[in-house]
Amino acid sequence: MISTLLLQAAPPSAAPPSAAPPSAAPPPSAPAPSGSGATQAPGSPSAGGPFGALCGGGQGSFPLMMIMMIAVFYFILIRPQQKKQKEQDAWIKSLKKGDEVVTSGGVIGRISGLTDNTVTLEVQEKVRIKVLRSSVSGKAPGAATTTTEPEKK
Repeated sequence: MISTLLLQAAPPSAAPPSAAPPSAAPPPSAPAPSGSGATQAPGSPSAGGPFGALCGGGQGSFPLMMIMMIAVFYFILIRPQQKKQKEQDAWIKSLKKGDEVVTSGGVIGRISGLTDNTVTLEVQEKVRIKVLRSSVSGKAPGAATTTTEPEKK
């Protein structure tokens, strides 16, 4: 009733506010102006970038992307390093007398004695040094190819 009174009171040349000309309204497929407060549908392909359909776009995509990044870092960087460290620890525990090893300082020697924390290396005849087990870094280069044949002159 009030709306009919307002329409009757308006001059005939002015159009009612609800009947805007079609040229003034943007087409439905055009992006909304930034200040209008309109939002895109969450399922639209442009919402949330290329992962909009996968992540749902909007406010929920950022935490999901962060979880995905953490998972990638875990499986590419952290997990292989932990596996390598476990293998190194198992190898250090399996050292035995007579193995030829290299220390982290680059000293090459043959193991002549072992304790829980130290390794005694014989670097030359009657020259022995004690090092920590944790400082043994690997097998000596050429240790697997050594033979018992004497060297030919």
